[in-house]
Amino acid sequence: MRLINRHPDRAGRLLLVLLPFALLLFAYFSGSAARLADNPNDKLLPSATQMVAAVDRLAFTPDKRSGDYLFWKDTGASLARLGMGIGIAALVGLGLGIAAGSLPLLGAPLSPLLTVLSMVPPLAILPILFIVFGLGELAKVMLIVLGITPVLARDLEQRAREIPVELLIKAQTLGASTWTLILRVVLPQLLPRLLIALRLVLGSAWLFLIAAEAIAATDGLGYRIFLVRRYMAMDVILPYVLWITLLAWLMDLGLRQLTRLAFPWYEGAKA
Repeated sequence: MRLINRHPDRAGRLLLVLLPFALLLFAYFSGSAARLADNPNDKLLPSATQMVAAVDRLAFTPDKRSGDYLFWKDTGASLARLGMGIGIAALVGLGLGIAAGSLPLLGAPLSPLLTVLSMVPPLAILPILFIVFGLGELAKVMLIVLGITPVLARDLEQRAREIPVELLIKAQTLGASTWTLILRVVLPQLLPRLLIALRLVLGSAWLFLIAAEAIAATDGLGYRIFLVRRYMAMDVILPYVLWITLLAWLMDLGLRQLTRLAFPWYEGAKA
C-alpha cells in the first residue's frame, strides 16, 4: 500500500499526536538536568520543580506590595484586551468584507485599500498608536484591531465573491432587495467563514498584544514576561509562555466547536 493511502487508527493517531510533545519534554528535561548538574544556579533551563515553585508564588501567593495574585491579574488583563480587540476587528472586518465583496460600487475603492492596509506591518505603527491614543488600553486594543481587521476583511471579501451568482439571481427574482440579499444570503454564508478566519489570526492577535504590553503596560502576560527577562527568570517566562499557548489553543478549540455547532452544514466546519 502506498504511504499516501495509509491512515492511522484511533490509538495510532493518539500516539502520533503525543509523540512530538513527549520528545520535546524529554529533550528539555534531559538538557535541564545536565545543566543543573554542572551548575545548580543555572537559570537557562529551569527544572520542573523550579517552574512549579514560580507558578505557586505568582498564582497562589498574594503579592506583598499590592495583595494581588499576579498570575491571574495578568491573565485577566490580557484576555480583556484581546477579547475587545478581536471583537471589534470581527465586527469591522465583517462589515468591510460584505461591502467589498457584495457591492461593486464599494468594492472598487475598498478592495485595493484593504490589500494595501494588510501589507502594513502593524508593529511598525505601534509608536504612532501610542502617540495618537496615548499609553492606555486603547492603543493596545487598536494595535490588535488594525493588525487583524484587514486580513479578516480580505478573507471575507473573497468568500463573498465566491457565493454562486445563481443564489443572488434567484433571490432577486423573488423580489429581494439589496439589504435582504445581504441579510438572508450573504451574511449566513460569511458568518461561519468569519469564525474560521478568527482561528487563523489568533496567533497574530496574541503577537500584537504581547508586543503592546511589553512596551507600555503595568500588567498583562506580555508585561510580566518582559519585566522578568532582565533577571533571566526563565522559571517564570517558560510557564507564562506555556500558559499563553494553552489559552490560545483553548480559544481555537472554542471557535472550532462553535463553528461545528452553529453551522454544521458549512464545508469547513470540520477543519
